[in-house]
Amino acid sequence: MLRKLLISVICVLVLAVSGSALWVWQGLNTLDIPVALEEPVLLDVPSGTGFGQVARMLETEGFLKDSLWLRIHGRLNPEVVQVKAGEYEIVSGMTPRDIVLKMVAGDTKQWSIQFIEGWTFRDMRQALANSKRLKKETTDWSDEAIMEAVGAEGEHPEGRFFPDTYAFTGSETDLDLLRRSFERMERVLAEEWGNRAEDLPYDSPYEALIMASIVERETGAPHERGQVAGVFVRRLQKGMRLQTDPTVIYGMGDRYIGRITRKDLRRHTPYNTYRIDGLPPTPIALPGREAIHATLNPEDGDTLYFVARGDGTHKFSRTLSEHQKAVREFQLNRRSDYRSSPAPVVNEDNP
Repeated sequence: MLRKLLISVICVLVLAVSGSALWVWQGLNTLDIPVALEEPVLLDVPSGTGFGQVARMLETEGFLKDSLWLRIHGRLNPEVVQVKAGEYEIVSGMTPRDIVLKMVAGDTKQWSIQFIEGWTFRDMRQALANSKRLKKETTDWSDEAIMEAVGAEGEHPEGRFFPDTYAFTGSETDLDLLRRSFERMERVLAEEWGNRAEDLPYDSPYEALIMASIVERETGAPHERGQVAGVFVRRLQKGMRLQTDPTVIYGMGDRYIGRITRKDLRRHTPYNTYRIDGLPPTPIALPGREAIHATLNPEDGDTLYFVARGDGTHKFSRTLSEHQKAVREFQLNRRSDYRSSPAPVVNEDNP
Protein backbone atom coordinates (compact mmCIF):
# COMPACT_ATOMS: atom_id res chain seq x y z
CA MET A 1 0.00 0.00 0.00
CA LEU A 2 2.77 2.38 0.97
CA ARG A 3 4.62 1.54 -2.22
CA LYS A 4 1.59 2.35 -4.37
CA LEU A 5 1.15 5.66 -2.55
CA LEU A 6 4.80 6.57 -3.08
CA ILE A 7 4.54 5.74 -6.77
CA SER A 8 1.42 7.89 -7.06
CA VAL A 9 3.10 10.82 -5.35
CA ILE A 10 6.13 10.51 -7.62
CA CYS A 11 3.91 10.40 -10.70
CA VAL A 12 2.07 13.51 -9.56
CA LEU A 13 5.35 15.33 -8.94
CA VAL A 14 6.69 14.30 -12.35
CA LEU A 15 3.51 15.50 -14.01
CA ALA A 16 3.62 18.75 -12.06
CA VAL A 17 7.26 19.36 -12.94
CA SER A 18 6.65 18.42 -16.55
CA GLY A 19 3.63 20.67 -16.73
CA SER A 20 5.50 23.54 -15.15
CA ALA A 21 8.42 23.05 -17.52
CA LEU A 22 6.03 23.00 -20.46
CA TRP A 23 4.32 26.13 -19.15
CA VAL A 24 7.64 27.94 -18.78
CA TRP A 25 8.84 26.71 -22.18
CA GLN A 26 5.67 27.96 -23.84
CA GLY A 27 5.93 31.28 -21.99
CA LEU A 28 9.53 31.83 -22.97
CA ASN A 29 8.63 31.03 -26.57
CA THR A 30 6.45 34.16 -26.61
CA LEU A 31 9.73 36.10 -26.65
CA ASP A 32 10.23 34.87 -30.21
CA ILE A 33 6.88 36.04 -31.58
CA PRO A 34 7.49 38.84 -34.14
CA VAL A 35 5.72 42.15 -33.63
CA ALA A 36 3.50 43.44 -36.42
CA LEU A 37 3.80 47.18 -37.07
CA GLU A 38 2.57 49.34 -39.91
CA GLU A 39 5.55 51.67 -39.46
CA PRO A 40 8.64 51.83 -37.23
CA VAL A 41 8.15 52.90 -33.61
CA LEU A 42 10.68 54.80 -31.48
CA LEU A 43 11.09 53.56 -27.92
CA ASP A 44 12.90 55.82 -25.47
CA VAL A 45 14.78 54.13 -22.64
CA PRO A 46 15.72 56.84 -20.13
CA SER A 47 19.01 56.71 -18.28
CA GLY A 48 18.80 54.54 -15.17
CA THR A 49 15.99 52.34 -16.48
CA GLY A 50 16.18 48.79 -15.06
CA PHE A 51 15.51 45.56 -16.91
CA GLY A 52 12.19 45.03 -15.13
CA GLN A 53 11.04 48.48 -16.22
CA VAL A 54 12.05 47.71 -19.80
CA ALA A 55 10.03 44.48 -19.66
CA ARG A 56 6.94 46.30 -18.44
CA MET A 57 7.51 49.02 -21.07
CA LEU A 58 7.51 46.41 -23.84
CA GLU A 59 4.28 44.96 -22.46
CA THR A 60 2.65 48.39 -22.24
CA GLU A 61 3.63 49.18 -25.83
CA GLY A 62 2.12 45.91 -27.01
CA PHE A 63 5.40 44.29 -28.04
CA LEU A 64 4.99 41.58 -25.42
CA LYS A 65 1.87 39.89 -24.01
CA ASP A 66 3.23 39.30 -20.51
CA SER A 67 6.40 40.91 -19.13
CA LEU A 68 6.77 38.01 -16.68
CA TRP A 69 8.45 35.89 -19.33
CA LEU A 70 10.98 38.54 -20.19
CA ARG A 71 11.83 38.99 -16.51
CA ILE A 72 12.29 35.21 -16.18
CA HIS A 73 14.47 35.28 -19.31
CA GLY A 74 16.58 37.94 -17.61
CA ARG A 75 16.99 35.79 -14.49
CA LEU A 76 18.08 32.82 -16.58
CA ASN A 77 20.40 34.95 -18.75
CA PRO A 78 21.99 37.72 -16.62
CA GLU A 79 23.95 39.06 -19.60
CA VAL A 80 20.76 40.43 -21.21
CA VAL A 81 19.76 42.69 -18.32
CA GLN A 82 22.48 45.27 -19.03
CA VAL A 83 20.34 47.44 -21.31
CA LYS A 84 21.62 50.86 -22.35
CA ALA A 85 19.71 54.12 -22.38
CA GLY A 86 18.71 55.74 -25.66
CA GLU A 87 16.12 55.80 -28.40
CA TYR A 88 15.54 52.51 -30.21
CA GLU A 89 13.75 51.95 -33.49
CA ILE A 90 11.39 48.98 -33.39
CA VAL A 91 10.39 47.65 -36.80
CA SER A 92 7.85 45.04 -37.85
CA GLY A 93 9.21 41.50 -37.65
CA MET A 94 11.41 42.05 -34.61
CA THR A 95 10.82 39.81 -31.62
CA PRO A 96 10.97 40.86 -27.95
CA ARG A 97 14.25 38.95 -27.74
CA ASP A 98 15.59 40.97 -30.71
CA ILE A 99 14.52 44.20 -29.05
CA VAL A 100 16.33 43.36 -25.83
CA LEU A 101 19.51 42.36 -27.67
CA LYS A 102 19.35 45.68 -29.53
CA MET A 103 19.20 47.51 -26.19
CA VAL A 104 22.04 45.46 -24.72
CA ALA A 105 24.19 46.34 -27.75
CA GLY A 106 23.25 50.03 -27.46
CA ASP A 107 22.14 50.03 -31.10
CA THR A 108 20.26 53.30 -30.76
CA LYS A 109 18.47 55.15 -33.53
CA GLN A 110 20.66 57.64 -35.38
CA TRP A 111 19.79 60.69 -37.43
CA SER A 112 22.09 62.85 -39.52
CA ILE A 113 22.73 66.49 -40.31
CA GLN A 114 24.81 67.89 -43.17
CA PHE A 115 27.03 70.95 -43.15
CA ILE A 116 27.83 71.99 -46.73
CA GLU A 117 31.21 73.14 -48.04
CA GLY A 118 31.07 76.88 -48.58
CA TRP A 119 28.47 77.52 -45.89
CA THR A 120 29.06 80.26 -43.36
CA PHE A 121 28.98 79.66 -39.62
CA ARG A 122 25.60 81.39 -39.60
CA ASP A 123 24.32 78.81 -42.11
CA MET A 124 25.65 76.04 -39.91
CA ARG A 125 23.94 77.38 -36.80
CA GLN A 126 20.67 77.71 -38.71
CA ALA A 127 20.87 74.07 -39.79
CA LEU A 128 21.39 73.02 -36.18
CA ALA A 129 18.43 75.12 -35.05
CA ASN A 130 16.23 73.61 -37.79
CA SER A 131 17.04 70.00 -36.90
CA LYS A 132 13.90 68.54 -35.33
CA ARG A 133 15.57 65.54 -33.68
CA LEU A 134 18.61 67.27 -32.23
CA LYS A 135 18.54 68.51 -28.64
CA LYS A 136 19.21 72.24 -28.55
CA GLU A 137 21.67 73.74 -26.09
CA THR A 138 23.28 76.65 -27.94
CA THR A 139 20.30 78.24 -29.74
CA ASP A 140 20.47 81.41 -27.66
CA TRP A 141 24.23 81.41 -27.22
CA SER A 142 26.51 83.98 -28.79
CA ASP A 143 29.23 82.90 -31.21
CA GLU A 144 31.74 83.84 -28.52
CA ALA A 145 30.10 81.49 -26.01
CA ILE A 146 30.19 78.63 -28.51
CA MET A 147 33.88 79.14 -29.24
CA GLU A 148 34.62 79.13 -25.52
CA ALA A 149 32.63 75.89 -25.13
CA VAL A 150 34.58 74.12 -27.90
CA GLY A 151 37.90 75.18 -26.37
CA ALA A 152 38.77 78.14 -28.58
CA GLU A 153 37.92 81.10 -26.40
CA GLY A 154 38.35 84.48 -28.10
CA GLU A 155 38.73 83.03 -31.60
CA HIS A 156 36.57 83.79 -34.63
CA PRO A 157 34.19 80.91 -35.53
CA GLU A 158 34.15 81.30 -39.31
CA GLY A 159 35.81 78.41 -41.12
CA ARG A 160 36.74 76.58 -37.93
CA PHE A 161 34.20 73.76 -38.33
CA PHE A 162 34.55 70.90 -40.78
CA PRO A 163 31.72 70.50 -43.30
CA ASP A 164 30.44 66.95 -43.55
CA THR A 165 27.46 64.71 -42.74
CA TYR A 166 27.31 63.92 -39.02
CA ALA A 167 25.26 61.11 -37.47
CA PHE A 168 23.82 61.67 -34.01
CA THR A 169 21.62 59.93 -31.48
CA GLY A 170 18.70 61.31 -29.52
CA SER A 171 20.89 61.87 -26.48
CA GLU A 172 23.31 64.23 -28.27
CA THR A 173 23.04 68.02 -28.43
CA ASP A 174 23.95 70.69 -30.94
CA LEU A 175 26.99 71.47 -28.81
CA ASP A 176 28.17 67.85 -29.16
CA LEU A 177 28.06 68.20 -32.96
CA LEU A 178 29.80 71.56 -32.86
CA ARG A 179 32.60 70.04 -30.79
CA ARG A 180 32.93 67.09 -33.18
CA SER A 181 33.01 69.38 -36.21
CA PHE A 182 35.53 71.74 -34.62
CA GLU A 183 37.85 68.90 -33.59
CA ARG A 184 37.55 67.34 -37.05
CA MET A 185 38.67 70.58 -38.70
CA GLU A 186 41.62 70.80 -36.32
CA ARG A 187 42.72 67.29 -37.31
CA VAL A 188 42.21 67.77 -41.06
CA LEU A 189 44.03 71.11 -41.11
CA ALA A 190 46.95 69.68 -39.13
CA GLU A 191 47.21 66.68 -41.48
CA GLU A 192 47.14 68.81 -44.62
CA TRP A 193 49.53 71.39 -43.18
CA GLY A 194 51.97 68.59 -42.42
CA ASN A 195 51.90 67.51 -46.09
CA ARG A 196 52.04 70.98 -47.68
CA ALA A 197 54.17 72.00 -50.62
CA GLU A 198 57.25 74.17 -50.13
CA ASP A 199 57.57 77.94 -50.51
CA LEU A 200 53.94 78.82 -49.82
CA PRO A 201 53.04 82.36 -48.72
CA TYR A 202 51.36 81.26 -45.47
CA ASP A 203 52.87 81.86 -42.05
CA SER A 204 50.46 79.56 -40.22
CA PRO A 205 47.80 76.88 -40.73
CA TYR A 206 45.18 79.55 -39.98
CA GLU A 207 46.31 81.63 -42.96
CA ALA A 208 46.01 78.51 -45.12
CA LEU A 209 42.49 78.02 -43.73
CA ILE A 210 41.59 81.57 -44.75
CA MET A 211 42.82 80.92 -48.28
CA ALA A 212 41.06 77.54 -48.42
CA SER A 213 37.75 79.20 -47.59
CA ILE A 214 38.25 81.61 -50.52
CA VAL A 215 39.13 78.73 -52.87
CA GLU A 216 36.01 76.90 -51.67
CA ARG A 217 33.79 79.87 -52.46
CA GLU A 218 35.45 80.69 -55.80
CA THR A 219 34.73 77.46 -57.65
CA GLY A 220 32.22 74.66 -57.52
CA ALA A 221 34.24 72.62 -60.04
CA PRO A 222 36.48 70.25 -58.04
CA HIS A 223 39.09 69.94 -60.81
CA GLU A 224 39.66 73.72 -60.72
CA ARG A 225 40.55 74.07 -57.06
CA GLY A 226 44.27 73.54 -57.63
CA GLN A 227 44.30 76.07 -60.47
CA VAL A 228 42.40 78.68 -58.45
CA ALA A 229 44.72 78.16 -55.49
CA GLY A 230 47.71 78.50 -57.84
CA VAL A 231 46.47 81.87 -59.11
CA PHE A 232 46.00 83.21 -55.59
CA VAL A 233 49.37 81.93 -54.39
CA ARG A 234 51.17 83.56 -57.32
CA ARG A 235 49.32 86.85 -56.73
CA LEU A 236 50.37 86.87 -53.09
CA GLN A 237 53.97 86.05 -54.01
CA LYS A 238 54.03 88.92 -56.51
CA GLY A 239 52.47 91.38 -54.06
CA MET A 240 49.24 91.59 -56.08
CA ARG A 241 45.87 91.96 -54.38
CA LEU A 242 43.63 88.91 -54.47
CA GLN A 243 40.64 90.85 -55.86
CA THR A 244 38.15 88.08 -55.24
CA ASP A 245 34.41 88.76 -55.11
CA PRO A 246 33.47 86.23 -52.38
CA THR A 247 35.51 88.19 -49.84
CA VAL A 248 33.71 91.38 -50.83
CA ILE A 249 30.35 89.65 -50.43
CA TYR A 250 31.32 88.36 -46.99
CA GLY A 251 32.41 91.82 -45.90
CA MET A 252 29.09 93.28 -47.09
CA GLY A 253 27.14 91.05 -44.70
CA ASP A 254 23.39 91.68 -44.85
CA ARG A 255 23.91 94.46 -47.39
CA TYR A 256 24.53 91.86 -50.06
CA ILE A 257 21.30 91.21 -51.98
CA GLY A 258 22.57 89.25 -54.95
CA ARG A 259 24.90 91.61 -56.78
CA ILE A 260 28.07 93.65 -56.27
CA THR A 261 28.25 97.26 -57.48
CA ARG A 262 31.28 99.39 -58.26
CA LYS A 263 30.54 101.26 -55.05
CA ASP A 264 30.81 97.97 -53.13
CA LEU A 265 34.18 97.26 -54.72
CA ARG A 266 35.44 100.72 -53.70
CA ARG A 267 34.12 100.51 -50.13
CA HIS A 268 36.84 99.68 -47.63
CA THR A 269 36.11 96.70 -45.38
CA PRO A 270 38.58 94.30 -43.75
CA TYR A 271 37.38 91.70 -46.27
CA ASN A 272 37.44 93.74 -49.48
CA THR A 273 40.44 92.21 -51.23
CA TYR A 274 40.15 94.85 -53.96
CA ARG A 275 41.18 97.39 -51.28
CA ILE A 276 43.37 95.45 -48.85
CA ASP A 277 46.69 93.72 -49.38
CA GLY A 278 47.10 90.05 -48.60
CA LEU A 279 44.51 87.86 -46.94
CA PRO A 280 41.36 88.97 -45.11
CA PRO A 281 41.47 88.62 -41.30
CA THR A 282 39.42 85.42 -41.07
CA PRO A 283 38.03 82.66 -43.27
CA ILE A 284 34.81 83.49 -45.11
CA ALA A 285 33.22 80.03 -45.19
CA LEU A 286 33.58 76.36 -44.25
CA PRO A 287 36.23 74.81 -46.53
CA GLY A 288 36.27 71.07 -47.20
CA ARG A 289 39.35 68.88 -47.22
CA GLU A 290 39.73 69.18 -51.02
CA ALA A 291 39.89 72.97 -50.85
CA ILE A 292 42.39 72.82 -47.98
CA HIS A 293 44.52 70.31 -49.88
CA ALA A 294 44.46 72.44 -53.03
CA THR A 295 45.42 75.52 -51.03
CA LEU A 296 48.44 73.74 -49.56
CA ASN A 297 49.32 71.97 -52.82
CA PRO A 298 48.45 74.48 -55.58
CA GLU A 299 48.97 73.69 -59.24
CA ASP A 300 52.04 75.10 -60.90
CA GLY A 301 51.59 77.55 -63.75
CA ASP A 302 51.83 81.18 -64.77
CA THR A 303 48.17 82.26 -64.75
CA LEU A 304 47.28 85.28 -62.62
CA TYR A 305 43.62 85.85 -63.49
CA PHE A 306 40.41 83.92 -64.00
CA VAL A 307 36.82 84.73 -64.88
CA ALA A 308 33.64 82.67 -64.74
CA ARG A 309 32.58 81.19 -68.06
CA GLY A 310 28.95 80.87 -67.02
CA ASP A 311 28.86 77.07 -66.90
CA GLY A 312 30.39 76.75 -63.45
CA THR A 313 33.99 76.69 -64.71
CA HIS A 314 36.52 79.48 -65.27
CA LYS A 315 38.76 80.86 -67.99
CA PHE A 316 42.31 81.29 -66.69
CA SER A 317 44.64 83.94 -68.14
CA ARG A 318 48.30 84.82 -67.84
CA THR A 319 48.12 88.54 -68.65
CA LEU A 320 45.75 91.39 -67.92
CA SER A 321 44.97 91.84 -71.61
CA GLU A 322 44.01 88.15 -71.94
CA HIS A 323 41.86 88.48 -68.85
CA GLN A 324 40.09 91.60 -70.13
CA LYS A 325 39.31 89.79 -73.37
CA ALA A 326 37.85 86.88 -71.38
CA VAL A 327 35.78 89.28 -69.28
CA ARG A 328 34.28 90.78 -72.45
CA GLU A 329 33.52 87.31 -73.79
CA PHE A 330 32.02 85.71 -70.71
CA GLN A 331 30.83 88.53 -68.46
CA LEU A 332 29.84 91.51 -70.59
CA ASN A 333 27.97 89.29 -73.04
CA ARG A 334 26.50 86.70 -70.72
CA ARG A 335 24.79 83.68 -72.23
CA SER A 336 21.12 83.12 -71.44
CA ASP A 337 21.85 79.95 -69.45
CA TYR A 338 24.65 81.55 -67.40
CA ARG A 339 25.31 79.75 -64.13
CA SER A 340 27.88 80.31 -61.40
CA SER A 341 28.09 76.63 -60.41
CA PRO A 342 28.49 73.47 -62.49
CA ALA A 343 25.40 71.77 -63.87
CA PRO A 344 24.26 68.85 -61.72
CA VAL A 345 25.39 65.41 -62.81
CA VAL A 346 22.47 63.23 -63.94
CA ASN A 347 22.63 59.52 -63.20
CA GLU A 348 21.08 57.84 -66.23
CA ASP A 349 20.05 54.88 -64.11
CA ASN A 350 18.37 57.13 -61.54
CA PRO A 351 17.54 60.49 -63.17
